[in-house]
Amino acid sequence: MSIMSGQKTRHILGLSGGKDSTALAVLLHQEIPDMEYFFCDTHKELPETYEYLDRIQARLGIEIERLSANQGFDHWLDVYGGYLPSPNNRWCTRQMKIKPLEEFIGDDDTVSYIGIRADENRDGYISSKPNIKPVFPFKERGLVKDDIIHLLEESGIGLPDYYRWRSRSGCYFCFFQRKYEWVMLAQEHPDLFEKAIEYEKNHKDGRDYTWTQGETLEELLARKDEIIENHRKGRSQPSKSSNQTLAETLAETLDDDIIPCLICSL
Repeated sequence: MSIMSGQKTRHILGLSGGKDSTALAVLLHQEIPDMEYFFCDTHKELPETYEYLDRIQARLGIEIERLSANQGFDHWLDVYGGYLPSPNNRWCTRQMKIKPLEEFIGDDDTVSYIGIRADENRDGYISSKPNIKPVFPFKERGLVKDDIIHLLEESGIGLPDYYRWRSRSGCYFCFFQRKYEWVMLAQEHPDLFEKAIEYEKNHKDGRDYTWTQGETLEELLARKDEIIENHRKGRSQPSKSSNQTLAETLAETLDDDIIPCLICSL
């Protein structure tokens, strides 16, 4: 990357409220003291996510800048005609995460540190802007999931509480959720589940949209016993070790084969 003469290079690290980006902050916060930490806030996050960000700040003694779009989710939902975001049309990522991030960076020469592990076959969000250089410290150092869990345990930060029932960070209505996670959202945060139902139903053009393909949330919840039973059957394999820590046991439930909103996984 070409660095303009006399211009200081910025170092940034995006925190998603998940395990990998947090472990990267643990790894680098002393190595790179002028690191800028940010969180792209849609204002539709789980309460557990905000609690975890507060825990990270307190433990590491860092400040996390909250980046937000000038207009919120409801505004953009109206702009897109009530069409809910989906894997095929991630307008939420585009409008509420990528744009605020690139405005935050501007034209400054910037190194962006990305928390993709050595055992993952993906790159996360990489800007096409020439002034932003992506760096992958976990890949460079050969660090895998076990190393990430160890970093979090040693730091005292641990895992976010939502890992009890959800595999990833992101908006409470994220369309990448598995059906079991929707059922658990209804149990853990019934008010948020009801709001997600309202988003499916209330559109000026009278059309109905669903967060999960071919099924409304109300239909999904009516099958909750079946969904929970299928989830339990899927987890019925014995643990590798009876001496696992709680964090290791929880980490085994995380599905790294599901590729989420890429900027959410920074």
